[in-house]
Amino acid sequence: MYTYESEGADFLAKAYAPGHITGFFQIHEHENPHRKGSTGCGIVLNGGVTTEVKVGRSVEETEIFLNGKRVEGRTTRTVAGMMTDVPVRIKSWAEIPIGCGFGASGAGALGTAYALNRALSLNQTVKSLTEYAHVAEVVNRSGLGDIAAQSSGGVVIRLQPGGPEFGLVDRIPVPEARVFCIVLGEISTDSVLRDEAATVRINSAGKAAMSELLKKPTLENFMQQAKTFASKTGLMSSRAKDVIEAANASGGLASQAMLGDTVFAIAPYSNEFPLYEALQEFGQVLEYGISTCVPKLMNE
Repeated sequence: MYTYESEGADFLAKAYAPGHITGFFQIHEHENPHRKGSTGCGIVLNGGVTTEVKVGRSVEETEIFLNGKRVEGRTTRTVAGMMTDVPVRIKSWAEIPIGCGFGASGAGALGTAYALNRALSLNQTVKSLTEYAHVAEVVNRSGLGDIAAQSSGGVVIRLQPGGPEFGLVDRIPVPEARVFCIVLGEISTDSVLRDEAATVRINSAGKAAMSELLKKPTLENFMQQAKTFASKTGLMSSRAKDVIEAANASGGLASQAMLGDTVFAIAPYSNEFPLYEALQEFGQVLEYGISTCVPKLMNE
């Protein structure tokens, strides 16, 4: 734990962490938050969250801002509390939707850990910073496996749950591809994780999806298993089903982001325009790329 001592200077640091869309997952409960988490598979995006932290005499209380608005920010606040006793002003800007299955809370937690480490000269390693973010996510039930994926980049298979001390990941090698998204609404991660019946369905479908993916670890098979998972769990909304069917009819592959009422889709390069046109019928199409980016410090 670090306690800030200075003669009045303020210290600023800024970090970035990518977003992540989970296609399917299995919940692994454990009394030790370092071991708790999920297995599954998802896509790391080239859009994410930029976080700036400020510490010093001018900061009298811990405040958290998201896109210019003051928020409670429980997960981010937990990261700060684990790393320091001093008040911190944390400002995050998201280029991904919030509460819709893009891993924004995880990206904010990672960015906070990296930036605080820099601002306070804590000299922690990436493994330690990732562990802080993972624990903050699981204790606040804002996510289970995003941190592991966001710390790896690409199309990430989470083979064992937990933070970096216990978790294990692998990746599917994929060519560059665009990811098109339609946001239909929000789903509370916390409420789903507290629903025992939903948990049983998720774990059964998630285990089956992982088994099938490992037989043929390709991007196309991942998308197919994600779609089957969304359907089996009952998490797929009727509107999402309509969007997915339209995407498939255009030559694309689509499923629902977990956990969010969001459809994400990919297509072979020659089919990208028909897919985009099909998705446009349902609202604004957000466009990202599959990214091998990992959390990083930025120039202040």
